[in-house]
Amino acid sequence: MIELHYAPTPNGRKVAILLEEAQLPYRLVPVDISSGEQFKAGFLAISPNNRIPAMVDPDGPGGEPLSLFESAAILLYLAEKAGRFLPPSGSAGYHCVCQWLFWQMANQGPVFGHLNHFLNYAEGLGASATADGDVAYARTRFSQEADRLLAVMDRRLGEAEYLAGDDYSIADMAAFPWLLTRRAVGIDLAPFTQLSRWYEALKTRPGVRAGIDAGTAEFSNISTLPGEFTKEQKRALFGQDSSVYKR
Repeated sequence: MIELHYAPTPNGRKVAILLEEAQLPYRLVPVDISSGEQFKAGFLAISPNNRIPAMVDPDGPGGEPLSLFESAAILLYLAEKAGRFLPPSGSAGYHCVCQWLFWQMANQGPVFGHLNHFLNYAEGLGASATADGDVAYARTRFSQEADRLLAVMDRRLGEAEYLAGDDYSIADMAAFPWLLTRRAVGIDLAPFTQLSRWYEALKTRPGVRAGIDAGTAEFSNISTLPGEFTKEQKRALFGQDSSVYKR
């Protein structure tokens, strides 16, 4: 059974969605990133970047165990393993899925993540909203870029049913969970009619719902409110530098 080392973040949820959609047997291994579990030796052995998600497949290529980190790498592997949600390798469709998957990894995820940080966490972590205009500038910068990226998606979804064409794919699964954060960052999907159409269609899929709900019980008592973070939790979530890797 596949092990998904997981926390209910957009990146964790995209893998849970694929596992549910493809009906691949798996079990969740909760990682409490607010307490620093991502820096423990056992987790670093499978995720050297100390980020979730990470995956262990005991029945990997050649029947040997395989561990992977980085959500896009995991999505590609699992889609190929399941033979679903990804066209055959080398085909034009395969490369189209990859370009939108990598677009999500390089653009939507980082920009939405930074926007959320500067809107909802920076001041609670001690940043001044007015000091040199740094936080105000960051909020404007990432708000504008997030808005631009929504337009990119909307335009693409006016050309095709899904991000990579006529078929639902791992590119859609990767992008969808990041839109669940829209209210926290003040994003309104209403002006983006094609994106709204896509979002409403995806959220009704049973596999998507199950993937979004994964880990609900395991993480029900863990707060994600910045005002409730302890000093240790702040360091685990936001205070990393090279010292966390020094022995």
